Parts: sequence; C-alpha cells; structure tokens
Amino acid sequence: MTYKVDSAILMAAGTSSRFVPLSYEKPKALIKVRGEILIERQIRQLQEAGVPKIVIVTGYKKEQFDYLKDKFGVILVDNPDYLTKNNNATLFAAREYIQNSYICSIDNYFINNPFSNHEEHSYYSAQYADGKTEEWCLTIDSQGLITDVRIGGENTWYMMGHVFWSSDFSEKILRYLDKDLQTPEKENRLWEYTLIDHLQNLPIKVQKYNKGDIFEFDSLDELREFDPSYRSFSDSKILQNIAKELKVEEAMLHDFQALKNDNQASGFIFSCNNKKYCYKYTNQIIERLL
Repeated sequence: MTYKVDSAILMAAGTSSRFVPLSYEKPKALIKVRGEILIERQIRQLQEAGVPKIVIVTGYKKEQFDYLKDKFGVILVDNPDYLTKNNNATLFAAREYIQNSYICSIDNYFINNPFSNHEEHSYYSAQYADGKTEEWCLTIDSQGLITDVRIGGENTWYMMGHVFWSSDFSEKILRYLDKDLQTPEKENRLWEYTLIDHLQNLPIKVQKYNKGDIFEFDSLDELREFDPSYRSFSDSKILQNIAKELKVEEAMLHDFQALKNDNQASGFIFSCNNKKYCYKYTNQIIERLL
C-alpha cells in the first residue's frame, strides 16, 4: 500500500541540556551547521520532497522560532509541558496534524534528502553499528518488522533518524500515547517506550541507511567533529568569556557535561589544559575542580 505524506512533525520543544552551553543561549534547532541553520535545512528538504504541511512543536525559548512562520509558512504548536514531560507530550501536542506523517528530531542532519511525498509503510530509520553501541538497538524479523528494541548492543542496527507513521499507525499509537500521558508512572517518557510496549499491535518496519547518511549531535564536542569551524569559534558569548578569562583559545575548552537543577540546565563542567572546571549560569563564575 502507498501512503501520500500529509505532514511532518518536527520536535523542537526540549531544552537539549546536554548541548551546553550553546543550548542555553538558543534552541539547538537554531544553531548553524556547515553554514545552514539546522531546522531550516530540514524544512527545505521536506518542502523539496513535496510534504505539504510542516508542523514545529516548540516549548523552550519558543519565541525564537516565530520567524519560521513567515519564512517557510510552517505551523507552530506550543508544548506547555516541555519541562515536566518528555517527547511523548511533544507529539501529543501536535496530534491533530498527525496522519501519514513524518516524525522528525531537529538534531538530525541528513547528508542527502531522505524524504518523499509517498511512503509504502510505517518505519523507523536505522544505521548499522560495527562493534558495541549504547544506542537503541533493533531486533528485526525476516519481513523487516521491528520485533524488539533494547538499549545497547553489538554489530546491529540501531534507531537513528526520522520516522514515518501511516494514518492507521498514527491513530493507534496516539491512543496509546494518550493513555500513557494519563498514567503517572508513564507520563514522562520518550514516545519510543510506548512503541516498544505495543510492538505487537503497532507493526513498524526498519528503514536502513548507510553509515554517514544521518548525523546526530548530542554535544558540542560531537558537533566539532562534524563541523570543525566550531573548534575555534562557537558564536557563544559564554565560551568567548571563559576563553578570555582563562587566556586560551576556544578550541582548548572541551569535554562539556551539563549540570541540571529541577530538570533545567544550571551550568556545565568542562576541561581545559588537563584541568576540570565548573561554570554556573547564575553567577557566571569559573571554578576549578579538584
């Protein structure tokens, strides 16, 4: 069966706290990667593929996304629960637009355009891990259907990239998401856990991609590997001030680890010249760690 793609849902509500300190200053979706704003590149690829409706679910610093309405004609939907719940609430906020839809993370960078205006089945994109990985690893049957998902594995396919939900699939999973969001022990979960709980009733195939087709940046250190310009200039006032105070180049600052308080980023730990430091956003003081 062939499905005409009706929409794409771009999840951009979260704080991306691991992406310190850039995500403290602006949403991760709005950083430039190889000269293009990350979310704008994804929007252009979707529009080039003929996807008629693009919906961006926002939350954190949502006002910074407003310009996209005029520039690209996208629909913005607010997720008021972005700090207290996970991406299950982000998707449910856009439920009225989900039917034969792509579900996209805004931190994916696609080398080639993976989108189309038609799809043949529901799927989750995947890449192959040579050796061990801590990613979400897939068990796949002879028909290409995902039968199990486990965190961590070896020499296996793992979740990476966008998802397509057919209208039938969308209707079913949204019912499960609704139920989970009303269940205290499940309300703050990734939507993938809902999928895993109901794989028998939510048949979904794997869409395989070659290594290097899809990139994901969980930290500034990972982004620097992909876009070396960030080693010398991150466009971050915080890093510029730290480098100035420590009398070093920005490239000497690395190994960033977020500090959180009440589910929000409060600062970060970083390394410089084989020493560990702590930076708190509230007092903007650099402290040397023992």
